[in-house]
Amino acid sequence: MLKEMRLSVTPMDAREARELAEKRHYMHRKPPVSYAYGLYRAGAPVGVVTFGVPASRHLQAGACPSRPSAVLELNRLWVSDDMPQNSESYFVSRALRRLPPRVIVSYADTMQGHMGYVYRALNFRYAGWTDMERRTARYDYVPMQPGAHTRDAWRSGVKEKVRRKPKVKYWTTTGNRSQRRRMVELCGWPSLDWKTLPPPTEHVYHPIPAAV
Repeated sequence: MLKEMRLSVTPMDAREARELAEKRHYMHRKPPVSYAYGLYRAGAPVGVVTFGVPASRHLQAGACPSRPSAVLELNRLWVSDDMPQNSESYFVSRALRRLPPRVIVSYADTMQGHMGYVYRALNFRYAGWTDMERRTARYDYVPMQPGAHTRDAWRSGVKEKVRRKPKVKYWTTTGNRSQRRRMVELCGWPSLDWKTLPPPTEHVYHPIPAAV
């Protein structure tokens, strides 16, 4: 069915990608963009995926201790609801092929009901969940302004304090076969079995296994 649609995956201008992501993605915020790709049908964009430098240097150092700058985050993915179910994996797989050798990390937001099934379909490695090494949960302050980041809560006003839900962590590598193998060797995140250690939807403490 996807072949019959004559879809194309091509680089997208960073400004256009940020604006489309802000408009269509549930977060409604512009992401940092190093690479962006659009899914086009009959010349019209029906999807966007962006990759950018993570906001946290600590995240980069953890994901690739010897080459933190080699880490990119898949920070936005949107595909139109009228596209077939497997459109997201079709789209992202083709975007990943265009990237240089990198460690790609991404998160599935359990607060939005996301568990990362798209990443599993793409054979991303599962690395557990955020704050799994903490014995107690974190809390976020929800800002009064819709769409504002939690760090802006004290400037825009605090609406409420909520217990932070975990995000499921995934990673993969890009480049040719030997480059991907090398990036796997450099990655500091573990590769876990999500069936043996399924991700929770509420905070759960679990010691982080060593990377393998």
